[in-house]
Amino acid sequence: MFLRQVRGKSSTLCKRLITQDFVNTSEKTLYPGSDSNFTHELKYIVPHELPSIPTFRIMDKNGVVRSKQTVDISDEKLVEVYKKMFLLSQMDKILLQSQRQGRISFYMTCSGEEASIIGSAAGLEDRDTVFTQYREVGVFLYRGFSLDQIMNQCFSTHKDNAKGRQMPIHYSSKQHNIQCVSSTLGTQVPNAVGYAYANQLARKNAVTATYFGEGAASEGDVHAAMNMAATLHCPTLFLCRNNGYAISTSTADQYAGDGIAIRGIGYGMRTVRVDGNDVLAVYHVVRESREVALRESCPVLIELMTYRVGHHSTSDDSTAYRSIDEVNYWHTEDSPVGRLGKFLKAKGLWTDDHQTSFSKQCRKDIMGSFKSAENNKKPSPYWLFDDVYDEHSTQLLEQRNQLREHLHKYGDNYNLDNHYHD
Repeated sequence: MFLRQVRGKSSTLCKRLITQDFVNTSEKTLYPGSDSNFTHELKYIVPHELPSIPTFRIMDKNGVVRSKQTVDISDEKLVEVYKKMFLLSQMDKILLQSQRQGRISFYMTCSGEEASIIGSAAGLEDRDTVFTQYREVGVFLYRGFSLDQIMNQCFSTHKDNAKGRQMPIHYSSKQHNIQCVSSTLGTQVPNAVGYAYANQLARKNAVTATYFGEGAASEGDVHAAMNMAATLHCPTLFLCRNNGYAISTSTADQYAGDGIAIRGIGYGMRTVRVDGNDVLAVYHVVRESREVALRESCPVLIELMTYRVGHHSTSDDSTAYRSIDEVNYWHTEDSPVGRLGKFLKAKGLWTDDHQTSFSKQCRKDIMGSFKSAENNKKPSPYWLFDDVYDEHSTQLLEQRNQLREHLHKYGDNYNLDNHYHD
């Protein structure tokens, strides 16, 4: 006889006494650590001899559909997805230039990854809580986060909903059900799993989605989160943007295995690899995976194969570690925005006149929000002491008074006119 611990339907552990004849007449092992058969031949599993995990796609780089897969998306939504992708690409160009001019302090573009970001956002529901990394402003845009809100955050104005306390591109929006961006790689992933576990216990009909890059996938937090999600059956979508580079480190120097998707299999979760430049494939996979996660109460790992056309950030010069020809290929030959544009034109949903008109409107909207935010006042220095605790502590009130006395005495040495006054 031996004791086996099992998890009941009520998720409480109970012990069950099982009587079993230990004369094992089958070729199955009895060890609790795995469910496998015995073999009498020593043979190593050699990874490169196994077939690579396939990459699912629907349309090729020319916008031509190659799959018989039916995608449940309306023409109106497809056009809206394209508009958001194009708007994102144009906004990136303007904010990148503004950083080079010294008008904002930092920026990260999404160039080349628009389909992975917007397509996945379109496949989710608004009730699904999102935990982003730092290259997913498109998710915010798709959910209705305005250009004004983006610009006020990047300029750290008094109208920023984080009150100017975060560095640029660290957005957050409770209104749009998106958690705050954090610079620390990987920390959002276990948070997303914990949130999904809480939703599961509360029987909420929603998933959590968390984004990360293939570089961040090397962080211990990501491995722990995947294992937790798989063993606790948390409805979580792990969205890995495999864009080829972890800052300057190429994938060849990051891992020896079959990308990131193979890790999901190792943790016992459903896994799929998708062409991240094919917005139809991304949308379909995320939509279907969301249904699977809810129906089966399980996590799904989605590896989005894409390419980072832009520099890692404005602190990076990617010409130091990759060729211009390599970047130009992805920018001109396999642009996700261009791919969807060709598809829409072939269907008669988009024309050159539409493109010309919308391009002008995008620039007008972006620059309008840009100029407005640039002219907005900076936050009040006294806001430093707000929101640390629910109520101001005695120590915070003392520090605030010390700052007030300091500014009263030496205020002429600061540009206080540029700051908002309560």
